[in-house]
Amino acid sequence: MKPLNRQNVQANKYPERIIQFGEGNFLRAFVDWIVYNMNQKADFNSSVVVVQPIEKGMIDMLNEQDCLYHLNLQGLDKGKEVNSIEMIDVISRALNPYTQNDEFMKLAENPEMRFVISNTTEAGIAFDPSCKLTDAPASSYPGKLTQLLYHRFKTFNGAADKGLIIFPCELIFLNGKELKKCIEQYIELWNLGEEFKTWFETACGVYCTLVDRIVPGYPRATINEILDRIQIEDKMVVQAEIFHLWVIEAPQSIAKEFPADKAGLNVLFVPSEAPYHERKVTLLNGPHTVLSPVGYLSGLNTVRECCEDAVIGKFVKKVMFEELLETLNLPKAELEKFGNDVMERFCNPFVKHFVTSIMLNSFPKFKTRDLPGLKTYLERKGELPAGIVLGLAAIITYYKGGKRGEDTIVPNDDQAIIDLLANLWATGCTKTVAEGVLASEMIWGEDLNKVSGLTEKVIAYLNSIQEKGMLETVKAII
Repeated sequence: MKPLNRQNVQANKYPERIIQFGEGNFLRAFVDWIVYNMNQKADFNSSVVVVQPIEKGMIDMLNEQDCLYHLNLQGLDKGKEVNSIEMIDVISRALNPYTQNDEFMKLAENPEMRFVISNTTEAGIAFDPSCKLTDAPASSYPGKLTQLLYHRFKTFNGAADKGLIIFPCELIFLNGKELKKCIEQYIELWNLGEEFKTWFETACGVYCTLVDRIVPGYPRATINEILDRIQIEDKMVVQAEIFHLWVIEAPQSIAKEFPADKAGLNVLFVPSEAPYHERKVTLLNGPHTVLSPVGYLSGLNTVRECCEDAVIGKFVKKVMFEELLETLNLPKAELEKFGNDVMERFCNPFVKHFVTSIMLNSFPKFKTRDLPGLKTYLERKGELPAGIVLGLAAIITYYKGGKRGEDTIVPNDDQAIIDLLANLWATGCTKTVAEGVLASEMIWGEDLNKVSGLTEKVIAYLNSIQEKGMLETVKAII
């Protein structure tokens, strides 16, 4: 097979208008695919210059292929299987600022440059006071970005129309606010002056975003089949689910410059990212956290098996649509659509998502993903949500350890939590177990025995699971 490069395939060239910090699988399967679609369907006419955010990375592999690669999307779309392959041609070149700092800084001199997009991991958005303006480059991502912005400010004499639109994609809540705060700290630390500070505040925009797409990455298991389909040697193939969502907290003037809607993409420009963050945590992560111990203790091993099972599938839908969905504040039709999309993602035939991997640190996950919904449901409906409470009882039971058939149950959490559960279960009394877990300030930061009716309901479910088994206990509530 021939190697993938611009001599061996036909690929488009576009003006460089986007600087992208990060060359990893997620950005290539998500942001660059979105840019590709906007170029194809909305005349966006933009290419991406990739900047490697740390000293060691994958840009050499990218450049060897002239920054071309294939994206394999897999999943269910309205019940129909999708397994597509597209060649993404939007990256023009990739730079390592640690060895090409002059080329990196020259990006600021391009008058057509308009966007900065990043995914430097959650640890990437951090202020490092040891960084200096004269470093080539600054070690932190916010430091590099501040150097770039300051050089642009000086190059164009503070022209208001030469500001940059900045979309961080790091998986932290209010990522835009965190990044902006770091840049402001560097402006102060490096004494860059009031004029630059005003230009940054008025000509540039740093916007909070929420990203959502599962990206397994390089498809080792199916690479030979993919290469057979594309008939060219590609070392940078990336695999992802078909679902995508990008929520950007920015005004409609920014949306007009980034015309994802014209390309039919699931990119939303909204006044506040917060309700969408809450929706994702509640309707995607919340059901995951409770279906996993319930499904596992019913003899199932993957998320897909749970959702397709005649009994556990009804339990998952009950938790999602009848309980957690009722606690959110977005329009119901919008929530139901998102819930149905989540169910298709859970049933993705191309992904084997083992429930035991989800059960890592189950108690902290329940606290952030399900406990707020439990309290809101009780407040709104005057009763406890049976499915969510059963999920909590299932977690407590799972942490008892023991056997499931031939498998040994080994909970994985903070050792203090493991020890607490072991000591409570050693009493042999489900009342003691329930009261002890719910009273643990170490887990919850409060005493959940004070939540009306919760202790009694957890005890009842623990007893039922011990006496009848998980599956029969689930049948009683659906």
